[in-house]
Amino acid sequence: MKSILFAVLLCFNGTVSLAQGAQLLMFEQDGCHWCEIWNDQISETYPKTFEGRTAPLKRIDIHANIPNGIVLVSNPQFTPTFIVINAGEEIGRIEGYPGEDFFWGLLNEILLDLPD
Repeated sequence: MKSILFAVLLCFNGTVSLAQGAQLLMFEQDGCHWCEIWNDQISETYPKTFEGRTAPLKRIDIHANIPNGIVLVSNPQFTPTFIVINAGEEIGRIEGYPGEDFFWGLLNEILLDLPD
């Protein structure tokens, strides 16, 4: 249902593109309770969804250096933080994990901001 809604919104917007270069960065750390909940509820399904194909997941330890070529508005301060990038630049972020239903809705709003 979530993927269908996203596809419908893209069509309503006049375009359907897979937004080459988009990624979903997940900043996490060992022992993060909310990261574990996200893993239980979303991680297996994510790559199989339209969202997962549009912005493949890349996991990053929050204590590691930001990979070269990635420009963020600010460094993440807590885990999990989900940041959508396109061509290396931040498009939007979700700080924390608000639960499965809210996560998909917030992610879809960010993905709509990807350039055509």
